Amino acid sequence: MYFVLMSMTMSLLAQENAQAVAQGENKIDEKVERNTIRKGNGLFNDKKYTEAEIEYRKALEANPSSEIATYNLGAALYKQQKWNDSRNEYRKIVQASSDSLRAAHAWHNLGNISFQEKNYAQSIEEYKNALRRNPKDDETRYNLRLAQLLLKKQQEQQNQDKNDDKDQQDKNKDQQKDQKQDQQEQNNNQNNQDKNKDQQEQNHSSNNHNNLKCRKRMHNKFSMRFNRTNEIHKKKSKKR
Repeated sequence: MYFVLMSMTMSLLAQENAQAVAQGENKIDEKVERNTIRKGNGLFNDKKYTEAEIEYRKALEANPSSEIATYNLGAALYKQQKWNDSRNEYRKIVQASSDSLRAAHAWHNLGNISFQEKNYAQSIEEYKNALRRNPKDDETRYNLRLAQLLLKKQQEQQNQDKNDDKDQQDKNKDQQKDQKQDQQEQNNNQNNQDKNKDQQEQNHSSNNHNNLKCRKRMHNKFSMRFNRTNEIHKKKSKKR
């Protein structure tokens, strides 16, 4: 991370002041800008990043176009892990700065923010932008290589997770299929049991009917025998 705490130079202040007057803007308060940046840098070095942020914002109130205050504010926000706010400040630098080295440092820090967010693909592009402006920067080159390695590992992990999800989905489908087959078998067994029960009841009913019919036949046969015996008995009585 490039925490280059930049200090004001009188030539830069004079140039910005001349531009402001030419454009009819409010006059830049050079003294407040210079003093607050200096104070902010001291607080930053003491690791008092919140207090440093306040001083850099004061410097920007004195000169809203101050690249130094903007850059240092981005650094103070980064130390507080305010990634989005820090990114916004560094983007202002890369979009407006005519200083290639300062822009390279800002691109490097943008790459670090994306790296912290594990957005390695974006950090790679930002490190490349830094190297285009400062090709001899070994620290940026090292970070670029590390981001490329981690991106590859991240993609491999994502592919593995995707395959694991697919395997789990296939496993769930197989389980559902097995459950469906089991349920079908249970239904078939139940249907067979119901069918056997109906058949048993039908056989029982048929047996009862046959038994009743048999008893009826026996009764009729007994009645016939009884009646015939009575007739024979009557005939014998008449002969006497």
